[in-house]
Amino acid sequence: MGILNVTPDSFSDGGRFASLDFSLSHAEQMIRDGVDIIDVGGESTRPGAPSVPLEEELRRVLPVLYALRECGTPISVDTYKPEVMREAVLAGVDMINDINAFRAPGAIDAVRDTDCALCIMHMLDKPATMQDKPAYADVVGEVIAFLRERIDALTAGGIDRRRLWIDPGFGFGKTTEHNYALLKAGRRMVLELGVPLLAGLSRKSMIGAVTGKPVEQRLAGSLGGALAAVAHGAGIVRVHDVAETVDALKVWHAANGQLSEPN
Repeated sequence: MGILNVTPDSFSDGGRFASLDFSLSHAEQMIRDGVDIIDVGGESTRPGAPSVPLEEELRRVLPVLYALRECGTPISVDTYKPEVMREAVLAGVDMINDINAFRAPGAIDAVRDTDCALCIMHMLDKPATMQDKPAYADVVGEVIAFLRERIDALTAGGIDRRRLWIDPGFGFGKTTEHNYALLKAGRRMVLELGVPLLAGLSRKSMIGAVTGKPVEQRLAGSLGGALAAVAHGAGIVRVHDVAETVDALKVWHAANGQLSEPN
């Protein structure tokens, strides 16, 4: 999954793709690089980020969604607002990626009668305050319990379980230790919840904490994180650097294929 932020203030590439022309050019490059799905976001959810008014988010994302609807690559929209979900469905998106796990009033209603895939993410509190001393007694157990409750809420609301994905929410109200505990627990989450896993850790602080590198120098660390996520059960990795990640995964899969063959 390639990240397409059409925002002026995202933590890694804010402002780079805020215009329609630059957004489409970047999307076309990701397609050439082998992306499987493009995730379009119109509101930064970095730690401390303020919320964006509904009209502004729609102004940012809808032109991009409509322009990409015939591109031949599945499109996701990264939003927690039911009104944006409804408009995105009309624009033909294939996935809705909700950091708020479809908890907003009307969110489940907005997606019930669609065939979009739905990604449920765990977040502690909200972006403006989520990194204010996050604490858990058992981070893996608590995240699994939250995701299970949301899966149950969506299925009770008429959503086919086969449409669902889970995301542990790396960096969304977690310390470095919490993030790596969740990374290692990927297969446990998939087995216990019976839903495939999406992992988004590209360029995040959990990479910088280990490598000591600033955000613009986290490519190698992000590639290591993507490979680790797949090794621990992720079915989708959400990344900024599509070409490099595709190459790394090709080699990883080839090596695993060779290792699995009889001697």
